[in-house]
Amino acid sequence: MARAAPVPGRAADHRAVTSQVDEVLLRSLTPRVLAILVRRGADFAAAEDAVQDALVEAVRVWPADPPRDAKGWLVTVAWRRFLDAARADTARRRREDHLDAEPAPGPAPAVDDTLLLYFLCAHPSLTPSSAVALTLRAVGGLTTRQIARAYLVPEATMAQRISRAKRTVAGVRLDRPGDVATVLRVLYLVFNEGYSGDVDLAAEAIRLTRQLAAVIDHPEVAGLLALMLLHHARRATRTAPDGSLVPLAEQDRGRWDTESITEGVAILQAALARDRLGEFQAQAAIAALHADAPTAEQTDWVQIVEWYDELARLTDSPVVRLNRAVAVGEADGPRAGLAALAALDDSLPRHAAVTAYLHERAGDLATAARLYTEAAHKAPNLAERDHLTRQAARLNTRRRH
Repeated sequence: MARAAPVPGRAADHRAVTSQVDEVLLRSLTPRVLAILVRRGADFAAAEDAVQDALVEAVRVWPADPPRDAKGWLVTVAWRRFLDAARADTARRRREDHLDAEPAPGPAPAVDDTLLLYFLCAHPSLTPSSAVALTLRAVGGLTTRQIARAYLVPEATMAQRISRAKRTVAGVRLDRPGDVATVLRVLYLVFNEGYSGDVDLAAEAIRLTRQLAAVIDHPEVAGLLALMLLHHARRATRTAPDGSLVPLAEQDRGRWDTESITEGVAILQAALARDRLGEFQAQAAIAALHADAPTAEQTDWVQIVEWYDELARLTDSPVVRLNRAVAVGEADGPRAGLAALAALDDSLPRHAAVTAYLHERAGDLATAARLYTEAAHKAPNLAERDHLTRQAARLNTRRRH
């Protein structure tokens, strides 16, 4: 271990709510209220619509007459809206006979069913993109517009995606333990989207993972939270003022968020002490070793290689083995890193970039420049393409002089 060892109309109404009522409060209550309705027998799609209606009613009533129990108020109003919609739908009349009677107004149950929503939104029948959108909507309490802006798609497109996801999970009964690994992968997907639009998805993923950690005691949940905190701690130094990427070795470590690093390492150490190693704990251990090094030159690459060996054993992922080759190149020299790459498929994402870096370290500038150019053409985004293009240009300039 390291030394520090819905439909567009509803979205518009919800925006009105959050502009006049405490948005933090609403976002924290929304998944709890939704989970209560689902537990009482409402199908997911109808329950989500009813909760949105209750939020709209809150903005009308709360400014002049704030409730003593905000959660209980929302539960009561949302349940009434659900019953009204059920009665109006002839196809549901038979099912309505089996619904619980309307509960009397009063304090809502203290039980937190948020975990149920996590498992529902990460249902295996959903595509990863739909699971992410539904999680942000139902558990995160974001509006359709906010999610659409974060993913740079039209609001109508995101509304359709969320509606399809809700229809997919309608009627699903969670009568068996949910798959924590699937939930964690959905949250990791949210985190890796980073930031775009007016929603910081990395920060949102950390908030949701903290929420999950509060309702389920699992070392991999802690491992994911630690990983997010450790990566997020370096966020301010990952890009230059002009938007260009700054490699890890060149980042200003004095600007890293030491509070997040300290918290992440403490959470990780507690998780590792339980001796139930998982892939997120292993990834977090690697991130902790990077965060612990005062300079790039003082990074404990030997220990990082050992953690990559553990991670490869857990996942058997070729991407993990690609990253391991970089670590081997740092620990044992570039030739050893290139030898580790030899067994991997050269069509892997970033394979050309990693090979270029190791050839540069080995002194073969011509091959490195050619591979950086090749990698730039395959780059998944503009920032990475520009970075790789500059690397190729830098080496070609060195060769000419």
